[in-house]
Amino acid sequence: MQRFHFPIVIIDEDFRSENTSGLGIRALADAIQKEGFEVVGVTSYGDLSQFAQQQSRAGAFILSIDDEEFTPGPELDPAVLNLRNFISEIRFRNADIPIYLYGETRTSQHIPNDILRELHGFIHMFEDTPEFVARHIIREAKSYLDGLAPPFFRALMHYAQDGSYSWHCPGHSGGVAFLKSPIGRMFHQFFGENMLRADVCNAVEELGQLLDHTGPVADSEKNAARIFNADHCFFVTNGTSTSNKMVWHHTVAPGDVVLVDRNCHKSILHSIIMTGAVPVFLTPTRNHYGIIGPIPESEFSKAAIQKKIARHPLLQGVDAKKVRPKILTVTQSTYDGVLYNTETIKAKLDGWVDTIHFDEAWLPHAAFHKFYGAYHAMGKSRPRPKQAVVYATQSTHKLLAGISQASQVLVQDSQTVKLDRHLFNEAYLMHTSTSPQYAIIASCDVAAAMMEPPGGTALVEESIREALDFRRAMRKVDEEYGQDWWFQVWGPDKLAVEDIGQPQDWILQANEAWHGFGKLAKGFNMLDPIKSTIITPGLDVSGRFAKSGIPASIVTKFLAEHGVVVEKTGLYSFFIMFTIGITKGRWNTLLTALQQFKDDYDRNQPLWRIMPEFCQANPRYERMGLRDLCQSVHEAYAKGDIARLTTEVYLAELEPAMKPSDAYACIAHRKTERVQIDDLEGRVTTAMLTPYPPGIPLVIPGERFNRRVVDYLRFTREFNAQFPGFGADVHGLVAETGADGVRRYFVDCVLD
Repeated sequence: MQRFHFPIVIIDEDFRSENTSGLGIRALADAIQKEGFEVVGVTSYGDLSQFAQQQSRAGAFILSIDDEEFTPGPELDPAVLNLRNFISEIRFRNADIPIYLYGETRTSQHIPNDILRELHGFIHMFEDTPEFVARHIIREAKSYLDGLAPPFFRALMHYAQDGSYSWHCPGHSGGVAFLKSPIGRMFHQFFGENMLRADVCNAVEELGQLLDHTGPVADSEKNAARIFNADHCFFVTNGTSTSNKMVWHHTVAPGDVVLVDRNCHKSILHSIIMTGAVPVFLTPTRNHYGIIGPIPESEFSKAAIQKKIARHPLLQGVDAKKVRPKILTVTQSTYDGVLYNTETIKAKLDGWVDTIHFDEAWLPHAAFHKFYGAYHAMGKSRPRPKQAVVYATQSTHKLLAGISQASQVLVQDSQTVKLDRHLFNEAYLMHTSTSPQYAIIASCDVAAAMMEPPGGTALVEESIREALDFRRAMRKVDEEYGQDWWFQVWGPDKLAVEDIGQPQDWILQANEAWHGFGKLAKGFNMLDPIKSTIITPGLDVSGRFAKSGIPASIVTKFLAEHGVVVEKTGLYSFFIMFTIGITKGRWNTLLTALQQFKDDYDRNQPLWRIMPEFCQANPRYERMGLRDLCQSVHEAYAKGDIARLTTEVYLAELEPAMKPSDAYACIAHRKTERVQIDDLEGRVTTAMLTPYPPGIPLVIPGERFNRRVVDYLRFTREFNAQFPGFGADVHGLVAETGADGVRRYFVDCVLD
């Protein structure tokens, strides 16, 4: 088995001293090292909370309790206080790592029970030989480390390291093929031996099968289901886009009526096309920052949905009261972090809608902290729906520690309906690869194991703390600038002074000015504090443009050239996430980069100096100052009233002229026509038109173009020509340069 680096950490103020205590502890350290374990010795606890984070790097802790600094005082024994605080910090993160006390004069009678119960042993100096004590500690450390790996990752490590020759694919044969070529050898050195040895074929029996969920794969999926409070878990190696399609293909058949959040990922719309369903959309709110809000609670009522069905152009002649929608899919959370109380939604639709599906690509962390309450799909002590089966599809690679494309489908049975795993697996097989990447499976396994409480709870709480510290730091800078401009972090006006505050601080209340979503139902929505949308100056939440402004796209291009890459950029906002991997160094670097932007903006620094890479790609901007560029783009946005136009485009109800599957089929039948923007009004699209940002489909196959959408596309065409390098990327919009050198834009439509 590969040796991992998990040193035994000794904390003793005499570790480097020449006194009896120092000689004794160093003798123990030497004995541990002779047994092959690394030792790290330190002389004080320092910052307890920071040092306790070393639990992720340590194999065991040995804590001295005889130090002079621990001399009992008149009221409180500092030794006990330090021990209690340190052990509490360790156990907050790790319930299993061995902790030993080491001393000469003190015994267990000096230590309170709440400390004793957390210990693996009590070592008395000189009572046994250092060699004996070292072997005892190492036995416990090895037992702890051997228990860390979850089932599939453990099996994969054993297989990759057992030295067996394999004759199956992949053809690089554990990396050997790469060593036969110079560029291959470079690839081998970059990725390393273990990754390549672990890249194996699905024919390896001892690793189990992802395709039929057997062996160590099945054990890991069961383990993940337990950790995530689900009845079933299926690991998916090609992203939550694929997880969504699996759920839909298991649930929905041609002609079925389905309820869909209009603010959905395009994979849901692809699912509608593939299954031949008739979508009935639930429309979310939206403010003029371009931030998508929640679907109002009233939209989830049976009566409101039946009204939508009754007036749906593709369902004319159907008795709306006899229609039972097959599935409801809700985006949980929105891209800016707005959450729904899932118990409210379940209560409204249980017994009428068979399947309730929460696309939790951006929310896998919520199950591990009480802060999120009922604002995620499945909780340990929450009631099951009576009839509706609940699905949650999660991107463990987005906010947890999965590698790219790591995803999972979680399923909660209802009180009366249990998932037929064999039938679900038919849909699973339709969409998964027969050659899955085993490193991705292992990362699904490990990402779940990392979230086992208390470790997972500690990781999520740390994310919330870092996010709130960032918000506090941004407000502190704003206060110091006073009347001068600075960036704002979108969120509630009230912010806890310290710690993580209370969950109710993040509940969206009706008609609050900060969110701009109007009359929201009480307790229905919450903002996830780890999602931070930064607002740039120039536009308010009502859509009014100021005289001057700073479009977000310019800020994020500046940040990219200074080593800070953000998640999503809007008109006057950009988005960052405080995942479990974010550190103080990262967000402080972002804050200092924003300070640098402000300084360069205020001095109108030339772009060639502060954004050289951008100017090299777009030389027309070289002579411009940063403030001048911001003002030019800002005035173009204001002239086009783009904030209001974008809001209206996304909130306007579009006319479905054909089923999405029928419109899409026109592509295969070659019954399409490429139509210029100015001629689009009234035409039926075969393309899915998706502007980035925000990446939400604007028009889907089968819908008819209206005037507002055409106006938006005209603005996009003109803006892209005026400001190359800052234009909106609209998937589905075809750009072609004619023989006359003019660039024209088209959309593929159903042939009239």
